[in-house]
Amino acid sequence: MQRTFIAVALVPFALVFASLAVTYSEQQALRSLAESYVRLVPQELGAPNVITGILLTYRAFDTLGEVAVLFMVAAGVGLILNSSAPESRSLDGQPESQGKASEIVQSATQILFPLISIFAAYIIMNGHISAGGGFQGGAVIASGVLLLLLANRDQHLSRQFLSVTEAAAGVLFVLVGVAGLIFAGGFLDNRVLPLGEFGGFFSAGAIPLLSVLLGIKVGCELSVILDRFRT
Repeated sequence: MQRTFIAVALVPFALVFASLAVTYSEQQALRSLAESYVRLVPQELGAPNVITGILLTYRAFDTLGEVAVLFMVAAGVGLILNSSAPESRSLDGQPESQGKASEIVQSATQILFPLISIFAAYIIMNGHISAGGGFQGGAVIASGVLLLLLANRDQHLSRQFLSVTEAAAGVLFVLVGVAGLIFAGGFLDNRVLPLGEFGGFFSAGAIPLLSVLLGIKVGCELSVILDRFRT
């Protein structure tokens, strides 16, 4: 009976996906809005990466809201998994150890963590000229932190340092936006700094700076969330 009910419930979903597959046709040209962005981002912002240009300039205020939501998530996790929870103790009254990671995990961490850090820095700092950006690089940083936490199970991150760093990055992000209001055409206008040579490392105005600040902020927030779950 249960299998019959599941099969009947899946029929509408199968029909929907079948209709999508049958009627699908590949779009041959960009829509008018997408075409305007593809044209305006290199001309006005000096950034070859159209996606990063949109995220950190045209809709940068929305991006700021997204990282604010991520901050509230980190704060909510900290509120639920607060440090005042009773600490697990062994029979002798000492804090219970979570055990050591295997030698393979520890050795792999020593090798991979520097590589992950370099890769994250590359993604963040080249986000205006190639695929990448602050969000992606921040997530890669957090993956490296997760590897550290797995290899050192009894070690906790300095939440105070991460919180101060995250707050400083957020404040600087907003200050760059305010500078855009004063010296350029609007809030978070990347033309507050020189656009430089198109496609160069030092180009696209303030977009590389905003990408670095965003990567630091996202990396710190995700790292705090990961560490909170180990409390």
